[in-house]
Amino acid sequence: MPDGQDASASPGGGGGTGGRAVSPLSNPDGTRPGLAPVTSDADRAKARGLIADLRTKGRGPRTGYERDAFGYAWMDTADGVPFARNGCDTRNDVLRRDGAKVRHRSGSDCVVESMTLEDPYTGRRVNWTKRHATDVQIDHVMPLSYDWQMGAAHWSEDKRRRIANDPLNLLPVDGPANSAKRDSGPASWLPPSRTIRCAYAVRFAQVAHKYELAVTSPDKRTMLAQCGG
Repeated sequence: MPDGQDASASPGGGGGTGGRAVSPLSNPDGTRPGLAPVTSDADRAKARGLIADLRTKGRGPRTGYERDAFGYAWMDTADGVPFARNGCDTRNDVLRRDGAKVRHRSGSDCVVESMTLEDPYTGRRVNWTKRHATDVQIDHVMPLSYDWQMGAAHWSEDKRRRIANDPLNLLPVDGPANSAKRDSGPASWLPPSRTIRCAYAVRFAQVAHKYELAVTSPDKRTMLAQCGG
């Protein structure tokens, strides 16, 4: 296990819920912390409705994709998304949003030096320090390469910068879990914690809707299945 991790499940069971995370259905702009499970019958029905409205198509070619096409990581100047131009880069914004017991670098109210993360993907508590930075990675829920293949290749640079820095599309998560995901859609990868999978599908759908992107048919079927569809 990577240095800095505590493998014990977070309080309240799996899914990294902790005491701060909120349901994606109650967090449509991504400014509130974490990713709490979607559990009630009524909320799971809402989740299925959101997913059912997604358009589907096949993934296009990856030709021409590069991370820099979405701007440098992590810019504070992606106008049109929450937290833009607040003096902190996007990575530190979402670490501060989701972390507990956050400590900043001496003399800074921006750069996060250490925190505790209730990881939504594994249900583990990660005691993170900047010294072991890769123990926590920032996941693009809807991966940028996926976005590129589903239409972002034809977007303006400004729009690509927005989706790359939109807190709706960003979660600080367990580094190895994020590395295993790579640029997969839900049909190929889901969070190891089963309790969070419907919430993950909702967040994926929220990003797709906001940016008018389709998903593949296998991804849509998988997403519906996570929420009882």
